[in-house]
Amino acid sequence: MESHKFHDWQVFGFDSAPARLFDEIGSTHTHMKEQAREGLIPPGTLFVADSQNAGRGRHERTWSSPVGKNLYFNILIPLEGIPPKRFAQITQVAALTFAEVFTGMQEQQASDGTKITVKWPNDILYGKSKFCGILSEIVYIPASTVSNSHGRTVPALSMGVGINVNSAPEDYAELNRDVTTLKAILGHEVDRERLLKALIGNLERAVKQFTAFGIAPWVNAWRKMDKFIGAPGTIIELDLSGQPVRKHGKILDMQDDGSLKFECDDGTIETVYSADLEI
Repeated sequence: MESHKFHDWQVFGFDSAPARLFDEIGSTHTHMKEQAREGLIPPGTLFVADSQNAGRGRHERTWSSPVGKNLYFNILIPLEGIPPKRFAQITQVAALTFAEVFTGMQEQQASDGTKITVKWPNDILYGKSKFCGILSEIVYIPASTVSNSHGRTVPALSMGVGINVNSAPEDYAELNRDVTTLKAILGHEVDRERLLKALIGNLERAVKQFTAFGIAPWVNAWRKMDKFIGAPGTIIELDLSGQPVRKHGKILDMQDDGSLKFECDDGTIETVYSADLEI
């Protein structure tokens, strides 16, 4: 059980950058992008909400955000020293890093053997039920907010994270898809502040490691993921009109750059950098 109120939380972003806590907000992701573009917040800033009334996931899907139960946060990740072609990989690194934290929590409890896994590229599941989603977008911020920067603007990554923590699976019945929560997985309530500190601390260390070494240290973790390599799957991409296009096939490999090697049912082999994956 949490021992104090939401606004008593003592949390920080990267390198002790400020955290801003909101009892309610439309979307931490939308608000962070607006503030960042105006140069009102520095890289490393963390936004945390106790509830959202306009939370969203990939492809503008609604993210259900009950009050006082879960974690909804955004971190403005600095991209200094990271080549643009590797920006998208940070979200994959974040998903694997968070999954390690959740797995460590699960290992302290009795388990029926169901595993916590990452469904490429960034959904975190328990079995086939999702409980954590990540949405990332590049935002260009005034160079004046970044030390040793050049030019008028520099890129940063606004990473939004939604985690079903202390809610119940039945809270999401209207979504008509498999959803679970950490409370249901672990069998007890979770201290949200303590969890948030662990996630942000581990993510900061992971981003520094990624800046130095790229995604290579995480590729093997992907390849060992349960029900992944060799499994049948469906890739869902959007066409130019924004309509979903589904391609059925088999996952062949996770490549060294973090992309997916996918064999379609017609025998063609594709390299997929960003899409939804159903398994």
